[in-house]
Amino acid sequence: MNSKFKIKPLRVLLALLVALCIPLVIASGDSIAPEEFLARVFAGNLPASNTVWISGDKKQTVEDILGHRPAFLRVRYWGNRDRSAWIVDEIGKTEPITIGVVIAGEQIEEIKVLAFRESRGWEIKYEFFTRQFDGVHIKDSQRLSRSIDGISGATLSVKAMTNVSRLALYLAEFISS
Repeated sequence: MNSKFKIKPLRVLLALLVALCIPLVIASGDSIAPEEFLARVFAGNLPASNTVWISGDKKQTVEDILGHRPAFLRVRYWGNRDRSAWIVDEIGKTEPITIGVVIAGEQIEEIKVLAFRESRGWEIKYEFFTRQFDGVHIKDSQRLSRSIDGISGATLSVKAMTNVSRLALYLAEFISS
């Protein structure tokens, strides 16, 4: 048999390992430190942080929004009743996704994935997906005013980002009253 056409097991294994690691490399890149996000959002003039405690009626509403009991007792935000930035961790499939949301005038001004730790669903980081949230506000029952298109293979990441956007809008509404 001609050795030119032999399948070389080591090369096949190496190619397979490289192919399996590509999503991990893509998912792990492009992280933004929360401090960088806040500095950009507030043009270097960072306001003091405040806290919203998740208790009483808010606890049940937050649970309804997230679809599970929150893993936190309070949420920090920066800004005031007119414009605020929220940084929240929410589980995608198995790992937390750190999401920054800017609320201005009771609607989303910007939403950004700050850290993505999953091996799948990383497409939610890109503007083609996040721009759907621009100008979205909250309606009755803490629903978004606009449908958010999903991404095939990223259902849980899309759900996490949608739920965080709803949470930030709800809490921003709470601090503005």
